[in-house]
Amino acid sequence: MNTVSTDARSIRIKGRSFLAVVLSPDLPLDAWLIRLDDLAARSAGFFFGRPAVLDVADLKLDRAQLKELVDALIQRNVSIMGIEGARPSAIAPGMPPALKGGRPASDFEVATSDPTDAETQGDAVPEAAAVQADEPRPALQSLVIREPVRSGQSVVFTDGDVTVVGSVASGAEIIAGGSIHIYGALRGRAMAGAVGNATARIFCRKLEAELVAIDGVYKMAEDMAPGFRGQPVQLWLEDDAIMAEKLK
Repeated sequence: MNTVSTDARSIRIKGRSFLAVVLSPDLPLDAWLIRLDDLAARSAGFFFGRPAVLDVADLKLDRAQLKELVDALIQRNVSIMGIEGARPSAIAPGMPPALKGGRPASDFEVATSDPTDAETQGDAVPEAAAVQADEPRPALQSLVIREPVRSGQSVVFTDGDVTVVGSVASGAEIIAGGSIHIYGALRGRAMAGAVGNATARIFCRKLEAELVAIDGVYKMAEDMAPGFRGQPVQLWLEDDAIMAEKLK
């Protein structure tokens, strides 16, 4: 007779929240993938190391179509952590798991060394800032970064505005739940209203951005009027289009 020894200690299970990009394709999928390729080509590394959720709630895809879409994204190095809105029968073995009940990222809180301190001195907030469910932290309304944001850094603050007292280098990115204020050159990527805020704006003293986005609507710098290049600019969303004007 075999005897199995068990450990009397309990297993600790904690809740954590992570920030992920949600991709919501539209039909026809071939045209949508072309637009995705265009974004990736003009903003190198946009999806690198960034978890993504595939939202197909508005699409009626069968198993074969969904698998083909997932394979197309994997070929583009997009890391799909889960699929939302798909029928259970469409999730084939080996595909990312079905997800449901996702909350807007504004419900998440950014972990800092001191919850009362809303400033950083050069080191960016980790992109996937984890929050333990059993350790709630007070929500912050603004984040002030007093040093330039260097290439490769990613600042994510979904609870409000981000202000950078300096420049944002090429290859760096700022993601804010509210507006973004940059008191220097914007050479990297700036994504305001990232959790569903169409009233968010982007302000910078010198526009040289690789990409700007508000509430999920994005525009590459070369798509803007040449007169805005190198100028102090504010950007906002109007009728699902990014508008811009020079600051005086």
